[in-house]
Amino acid sequence: MSLELDQPGIFEQFEQLISKEDKLEIREFLDDQNISDVADLINEYPEYEAQIIANMAIHRAASVFKILDISQQKDIVKELPSAKTAELLNELPADDRTDFLEELPKAAIRDLIKLLDPEERKITLSLLGYPEDSVGRLMTPDYVYVYLHNTVSDVFDTIRKHAKNSETIDVIYVIDANGQLIDDIRIRDVILATPDKRVDEIIDGRFVSLDAHADQEHASQVFKMNNRVALPVVDDNNILLGIVTIDDMLWVANEEFSEDMQKMGGTEALNEPYLDTPLLKLFRKRIGWLVVLFLGEMLTATAMGYFEDEIAKAIVLTLFIPLIISSGGNSGSQASTLIIQAMAVREITVADWWRVLRRELTSGLLLGTVLGSIGFTRVVLWHSIAPKLYGDNWMMIATTVGFSLVGVVLWGTLAGSMLPILLKKLGADPAVSSAPFVATLVDVTGLIIYFSVASLLIL
Repeated sequence: MSLELDQPGIFEQFEQLISKEDKLEIREFLDDQNISDVADLINEYPEYEAQIIANMAIHRAASVFKILDISQQKDIVKELPSAKTAELLNELPADDRTDFLEELPKAAIRDLIKLLDPEERKITLSLLGYPEDSVGRLMTPDYVYVYLHNTVSDVFDTIRKHAKNSETIDVIYVIDANGQLIDDIRIRDVILATPDKRVDEIIDGRFVSLDAHADQEHASQVFKMNNRVALPVVDDNNILLGIVTIDDMLWVANEEFSEDMQKMGGTEALNEPYLDTPLLKLFRKRIGWLVVLFLGEMLTATAMGYFEDEIAKAIVLTLFIPLIISSGGNSGSQASTLIIQAMAVREITVADWWRVLRRELTSGLLLGTVLGSIGFTRVVLWHSIAPKLYGDNWMMIATTVGFSLVGVVLWGTLAGSMLPILLKKLGADPAVSSAPFVATLVDVTGLIIYFSVASLLIL
């Protein structure tokens, strides 16, 4: 049965139980639902979100809590009694707990860390000690490890003893007496081996690890290239510190996508849901780029002032200014979006700049020729309808518009494609070469191209 058919029944049952105020029935009902269905209940009844979490078995409450939005998590922790908050935070996996805490003010972090058990507090402080957006912030110390001399039978004993609190047992890690990572073994290989076979007979030495200080975006690419559900995290001495699982990487990919989309829209990354962002903070995130773009657009007035005499001689040229600059801006925006996306998924690198330039040079000429032909035809057709509209120089105006469109579209395409690569080369985020930024740049240069062509052909 589809979710759409199931949900109304769940909502009705929940409303009935809430009205009866029978905590035992509410708990049984909630513990019998899928985790995602409970999250839907919280989304539908935000006024009961803390009550829902408080009335669930703690391990299930933690599973629901970690898939909620940060704003919902904050509201729930504010409403829960301290004892229940402590129970919830101690039950959360270390990486999910760290993700939640790093979104809070420092004073709130200090208060919540005091609620943790000594061992959990030690782990959390360790993870928070790593740089923001590093792999160390994502890793969990809950994993299963064995030694080279262990037999397959020993491995299964270890799994039975320690795997209950492990994030995943799909992969078993092999370390030496000093804690250095030697290899990893997939559980499939362990299951297929005979009980008396030793670990050193199973390993193949082909493993991939992540540095704790590496960037999370880099880790996401490593996962993608190696098709793993979990990867070990080591320090500079190859000591195994923890593991990062694929669900963490999906979260990172989503965050990176949202951040890049916001930057490409001409604003700073919000780092929190739109509706939860304070108005003044939202203003600060947006005003910087708007001022920069506004100052850039002011150069269009400067450019038009420079060609003031030419404009006075042929005022009809001003009719086509929006057409010219918008075409260049659109072509630049297209190119920058394509290149930024291609760089994000590693389809191209900085080293490919010459190949990109050649392709965009051809594309720009083709696109410009098509638009230029349309622009030329448009002037010719309008002249046939209203002969006095463009005067005696209508053919030269049509030619100016046509050639200007070729030049502006070509320049927009080249600027839009090369700017992200240049920023990447300089160590900046290519996403900041957003569509509005490229459009502003091409607006100014487009006017110069347009009036330069007009000066040669008409004036």
